Amino acid sequence: MSLYPSLEDMKVDQLASAQLRYEAKHVQPASPQASAPPPYPLNPTYAPRAGAPLYPALSDFMGLDLSPEALAELAPQYAVAVPQPTTVAVPAAPSGPLAGMVAPLSGQSLGLQRAQVTHGIRELTLCKDGSGKVGVRVQAINKGVFVCLVMKGSPAALAGLRFGDQILQINGITVAGLSMEQVHDLFRKSPVNGISVIVRDRPFERTITLHKDSVGHIGFQFKNGKIIGLVKDSSAARNGLLTEHHLLEVNGQNVVGIKDKEITALIEEGGPIITVTVIPSFVYDHMVKKMASSLIKGSMDHSIPSV
Repeated sequence: MSLYPSLEDMKVDQLASAQLRYEAKHVQPASPQASAPPPYPLNPTYAPRAGAPLYPALSDFMGLDLSPEALAELAPQYAVAVPQPTTVAVPAAPSGPLAGMVAPLSGQSLGLQRAQVTHGIRELTLCKDGSGKVGVRVQAINKGVFVCLVMKGSPAALAGLRFGDQILQINGITVAGLSMEQVHDLFRKSPVNGISVIVRDRPFERTITLHKDSVGHIGFQFKNGKIIGLVKDSSAARNGLLTEHHLLEVNGQNVVGIKDKEITALIEEGGPIITVTVIPSFVYDHMVKKMASSLIKGSMDHSIPSV
């Protein structure tokens, strides 16, 4: 038996292959019988709706509920916190439940803007009046120098210096540790114009915003400007007003040296929201102890600050 095909066998195979190629090229296949069209389009097109996403949302994927709420229940380790909407109640009138408000919403209060205490440092430029004075008196407390009198209509008042401001420098000279007389002497020796004064805004003072109740009360009693009592569950009590403090301002207006009935009138006329500026009484007493009451009552600046 031969290991290789004979020449005759190879010729037979070549003829068979040629016959098959001819039939495939020239013989037409029989036409298939007509059948019903399939229930789906042969060339589908996709036209998404206006605003519809191109791909399904994750929570709709393969019919699975993958919403944050479902994840929080089934797989807490993959849950995402869902922010909850919050609402802010804005008081429209000082009546009803507003009488018990802990902290009235007072960001738009003009009195609060006038009474703003920043405790920050600012620079003022003073001059002298026709009498050669700047219109300020100071007191030394704990090695610091504090304004205890601003004369009405004086250059100090016009520049915005206020009762309780701490003076840090005068014309570049640090005044910490100086006495009242030494500071007054610095002002006397200063030039007429361009007196540079660096102050810290009223470090001993703070402001408290109160809301009147249905009868117009804010809930504290005072005598000679000193707070001596609080009304239970009043706005003053709820907002942290303290006794043994002196009233310095009502809605930003200085009331030092003003009679109690005049302070009461300012509170009554000040609107539904009242901002009071107070200072501990022991500090106040120390600041005014060397000044005559007639000087405080007759000379203190009581102008309304501009904002």
